[in-house]
Amino acid sequence: MTDGRERSDPAAARKKVEKLPSAGTTIIPKTSIAGQALISVIAIMTFLASLTTGAVMLILASAADWQSEVSREMTIQIRPVAGRDIEADVRQAATIAKATAGIADVRPYSKEESTRLLEPWLGTGLGLTDLPIPRIVVIRVAPGDPPNVQGLRQALTSQISSASLDDHRGWVDRMRAMAGTAVAGGLFVLGLVLAATVLSVTFATRGAMAANQSIVGVLHFIGAKNGFIAGQSRRHFLVLGLKGGLIGGGAAVALFALAGILGTWFPATATGDQVAALFGTFSIGVAGYAAVLGQIILIAIVTAETSRRVVNHTLDTVE
Repeated sequence: MTDGRERSDPAAARKKVEKLPSAGTTIIPKTSIAGQALISVIAIMTFLASLTTGAVMLILASAADWQSEVSREMTIQIRPVAGRDIEADVRQAATIAKATAGIADVRPYSKEESTRLLEPWLGTGLGLTDLPIPRIVVIRVAPGDPPNVQGLRQALTSQISSASLDDHRGWVDRMRAMAGTAVAGGLFVLGLVLAATVLSVTFATRGAMAANQSIVGVLHFIGAKNGFIAGQSRRHFLVLGLKGGLIGGGAAVALFALAGILGTWFPATATGDQVAALFGTFSIGVAGYAAVLGQIILIAIVTAETSRRVVNHTLDTVE
């Protein structure tokens, strides 16, 4: 009787087919509270990771600019010595520097200019005219044609006993050390973020498996393989990882873009100049945006693979 009515009533047959689960139905509900919470956790982790990466890239870019600027200049210091004419020593030092290949410009500082260099430490209004203040000669190195620093140093010390040449190598080494420390710190923070993501996904996957244990049992009863169940979980958490990563990474990119816009509004202020000197224009560039995108993909892959491994381990344990 029932089969006859269904054959005679196509609408009832279609309604029965519509109630069947679709091929896209997942084992784990897409809109579960745990899933939404995991998206929030992944978004926060991706945001922190993207901020760390952007900050590291800003520091590296600023350090590279500082190193390039410092390495293009050298300084000759001439100390006052009794019995010698310091003005003649300054002129002779400038002559020696100009005659050296690879030197683009030589600028001797006057006594007044050398005195003003001490004002940030000693203050203004002091009578420094009687103090034996060293004189400075600033040398600008020609781009692409580095001079023979050792030869210039020997020429200066052989003709002017009170002269010394500073190529600022110590400052460059400190900047390189600072950049290396920033990279190491950034990698450490990224490692912590990935570890926290793995732990969060592990707990979320175990919770999802416990909540859907009856469904998993039915799938086993009808012959579903562990690989099928793990694949369903992997796709589910891959989508969650991508959603959270896009939210967190997009927020970080928006923050850097906003900081760059705000930096252009205060270019002539003292604060703006100091911030620009330290961090540049707050633009992380194409490489920075590519790094953020790579982190989003990496966190999504880590999320998916972690869930797959947890599901496989759980199913093997149950069996």
